[in-house]
Amino acid sequence: MAGRKGGGKEARRVELGAAVQRALMVRGLEGLRLRDIAEQAGVTPAAVLYYGDLDGLVHETYQQAIERYSQDREKAADGFTDARDKLRACIDNGVATGPEDSLTRLLFEYWPRCLRDAKAAALDSALTERQIAVYSGILVLGEAQGHFALPDPPRLLAANFVAMEDGYQMEVLAGRRTRAEVIGALYSYARAVTGHDPGARA
Repeated sequence: MAGRKGGGKEARRVELGAAVQRALMVRGLEGLRLRDIAEQAGVTPAAVLYYGDLDGLVHETYQQAIERYSQDREKAADGFTDARDKLRACIDNGVATGPEDSLTRLLFEYWPRCLRDAKAAALDSALTERQIAVYSGILVLGEAQGHFALPDPPRLLAANFVAMEDGYQMEVLAGRRTRAEVIGALYSYARAVTGHDPGARA
């Protein structure tokens, strides 16, 4: 990594971030060692340390993963003006494809650390709040457009969507449920709380 010409420090940091992700997928967060990252990057542990210690590198990697996950979802929903289409896009883009979904797995690898690490907990809270905000905005818009009839405050319903997703994501990552089954369950909840069936719109 560090010896490649024409790269630059920022490009090498991006490469290192990718190496951290690969190492996490192989070793898991709790078993991760600096030399695992070095092996994935093709450099020495000392070269990795130039960019930060293990905790700092992992924290930065999760920040990047959270940003990418959130931006992908927000972009999908922003592609529509009708709240019904936005809701379907939001649901469809928030469910893991399967056990091999590396981005979603990466986010869930980090979650146990939130129970004892305030810095990790802050990252997780930021991700949760960002997802709630997306759902809440869509629900408010749908009510204003006359498409949704909400039985409870939008933020409460949005938080329920995110909580259901989180629980089901673990099932998908463990191979116990399919992506289609989880999307069907979220569509069912959407029908119950909005009066609209997301699956009915092509």
